Amino acid sequence: MARGMILALMLCLMAAAVKGEDPYIYYTWNVTYGTISPMGIPQQVILINGQFPGPEINSTSNNNVVVNIFNNLDEPVLFTWSGVQQRKNSWQDGTLGAQCPIAPGTNYTYHFQVKDQIGSYFYYPTTGLHRAAGGFGGLRIFSRLLIPVPYADPADEYWVLIGDWFAKSHTTLKKFLDSGRSLGRPDGVLINGKTGSLEPQYTMEPGKTYKYRICNVGLKDSLNFRIQGHPMKLVEMEGSHVVQNSYDSLDVHVGQCFSVLVTADKEPKDYYMVASTRFTKKDLTGTAIVRYSNGNGKASPELPPAPVGWAWSLNQFRSFRWNLTASAARPNPQGSYHYGQINITRTIKLVNTVSRDNGKLRYALNGVSHVDTETPLKLAEYFGLADKVFKYNIISDEPSATVAGVTLAPNVVNATFRNYIEIIFENPGKTVQSYNLDGKWTPEKRKNYNLLDAVSRHTIQVFPKSWAAIMLTFDNAGMWNLRSEQAENRYLGQQLYISVLSPERSLRDEYNIPEAQLLCGIVKDLPKPAPYTI
Repeated sequence: MARGMILALMLCLMAAAVKGEDPYIYYTWNVTYGTISPMGIPQQVILINGQFPGPEINSTSNNNVVVNIFNNLDEPVLFTWSGVQQRKNSWQDGTLGAQCPIAPGTNYTYHFQVKDQIGSYFYYPTTGLHRAAGGFGGLRIFSRLLIPVPYADPADEYWVLIGDWFAKSHTTLKKFLDSGRSLGRPDGVLINGKTGSLEPQYTMEPGKTYKYRICNVGLKDSLNFRIQGHPMKLVEMEGSHVVQNSYDSLDVHVGQCFSVLVTADKEPKDYYMVASTRFTKKDLTGTAIVRYSNGNGKASPELPPAPVGWAWSLNQFRSFRWNLTASAARPNPQGSYHYGQINITRTIKLVNTVSRDNGKLRYALNGVSHVDTETPLKLAEYFGLADKVFKYNIISDEPSATVAGVTLAPNVVNATFRNYIEIIFENPGKTVQSYNLDGKWTPEKRKNYNLLDAVSRHTIQVFPKSWAAIMLTFDNAGMWNLRSEQAENRYLGQQLYISVLSPERSLRDEYNIPEAQLLCGIVKDLPKPAPYTI
């Protein structure tokens, strides 16, 4: 990024019908509405088993995760497991291009494997603007015992789910977007669903070190996170062990997760955790308390200030480096994957734009604003009916110098199985984009790529008037969603799907459609195609 290369084996590349030799973990979720007051004003939120945020999914690398979801909302719902690669199994990815939503009053059981992954992630609902009402929670994947991690075991682990928050209901916000309006500015910032409470969220014992898993689960704003008086040693981000630098604060863009170590070696008392908006005219701040077990003093009311400007954030990003000697989910070191020696077979440039269609706000990639279809794209493709639902490759790999107007249509790019593709995100706008630097990208910029220790992760931010380059290996057959993490942008079209088809139609490359997979649209009453074989 910013003249560097981000290695991203993301786009939700896959997992499902799994082998019996790996352990299973089971969850049952009751998804309901409830009334709480995150900002001090009663409002309707989405609860999972009565919790806001939702319960954590606690897994170990290669576990099979089974989540039975009972939808007791008044609308259809889907959940995505952001960052889980879903090997060979886009059937469980939880996006509207891959799955039919779970109807009110019914249930659906997700079944996926966290194959060869470790790290900090989170889940959230992808339907409508449900994420604005909650329904999110942490998803952690521990390393297997036989795989060493490059730091000592912490005394405990704590989730820190930070995000901007709107006091208006998700239905009101959705009406804003449907009518052509913007969401406007958030009303505050939450830390684990609360803000401003003087009751401690976590307790630390003097002299011990703790692991904090920090994720920005918000809708719109990049946030800066810090803990009063305590440096944070960054050890992992989105499944990759990193070179262990210490930071007084971290910029966490929408959809991103970091794991840090914090040592309780200061005066025993209360301290504030602080999350505040970045790159906004008016700063919004959320706070929470961390308490020393033997503490007897209140936290200082003087909050540590956030950094100022884009340059600070960009320079911090440049300091993130892959730990080449550490193992991740497998015994071999991360650095044994020499991505810089791979030949790129295709380059796709994606330029984000904002415009109006018949007076209504729309966001687009290369001039196409994605529209969800009644029949999920994956199902249409699997049943051999793709031509009745969408067209492939309606955007070109190299957009025209000027993008005039916007086309509303399903946006599906076809990618060749097992090819290596370079994607350039170009952001001509005034706000930071988060998917997943200076000026426009040109091929000469490749000379400045980091081809040694860029971090493998599933999100990337793109600063205003800048670009970011990522590389992906499409070795995972399925239908994968590349989306803006900003809820308004995604809902109004700033996303696309990448179809990766295996020419062999073999179980070695992709699992068969699950027996209990929901069917809808034009495939609802059709017999299933012949299953794949070895």
